[in-house]
Amino acid sequence: MRDHSTVSLAPDAGTHPVPPSSHGGQHTSGVDSIDELETVCADAWPPLVETRLGDWRLRAAGGYTGRANSALICGSPGVRTPVALDTVVEFASRHGIRPYAQVVTGSRWEAEFAAAGWAVNLAHPKGAESAVLTSPLVVAGPGAEVFSSLPAEWPAAGELTAAQRHVLTSGPKVGFATVRGAGRVVGVARGCVVGEWLHISVLEVEPEWRGRGLGRFLLAGLDVWGAEAGAVRRVLQVSVDNVGALGLYAGLGYRRSHCYRYWGAS
Repeated sequence: MRDHSTVSLAPDAGTHPVPPSSHGGQHTSGVDSIDELETVCADAWPPLVETRLGDWRLRAAGGYTGRANSALICGSPGVRTPVALDTVVEFASRHGIRPYAQVVTGSRWEAEFAAAGWAVNLAHPKGAESAVLTSPLVVAGPGAEVFSSLPAEWPAAGELTAAQRHVLTSGPKVGFATVRGAGRVVGVARGCVVGEWLHISVLEVEPEWRGRGLGRFLLAGLDVWGAEAGAVRRVLQVSVDNVGALGLYAGLGYRRSHCYRYWGAS
């Protein structure tokens, strides 16, 4: 997720040999398990199609976002690694997407994928590596109004495919914080409540309206909405290269839990 950006509608790009991560793979929040957080994030961003392979989740959504079009590698696949990787490739082929796996940075699975000839997708549109950030949910004040449906006036809404619309509007409880200016929608942020967690994604502000604090205002609206829905903690995913967004979230109390990267079959 990128603060003040537009939704990327492009599918993932190709793969390259794996570089060492400069951000480390250790779990740093000290509160929640990585598997728990990855499960929450996956539940908040539902693909069109999902198949379980043991604990792994094989996902497809017409190429819209890496999270909804990759195998989430947590826990055990319940079969030998070569069989599991072949199954990931077969699933991707069957659903017309490239075979990718979302793998926690520094986990043992990275070595397994590398040994099998897979490589980190350095050309991913949102960056090669993303961080999972968490914080207690703190309601600091009023914010943007939150609606249960995607704003029809949002410029990107009219361009969405069926798969994109499904991913954006599905989940246990979904809301869209919305800001209007000059008679139109100029900012949107998506929230999804999963149990006690508020998952945040797709924070966008139109270019000419940036620099006015609307990003914080949208997030504040989701905090109020999430708390009313029973959430007590927040989680989001953001590229480690998105310095501006990382600064914004750090100022709001978010701390890094772990990072992940997308690995592609050669």
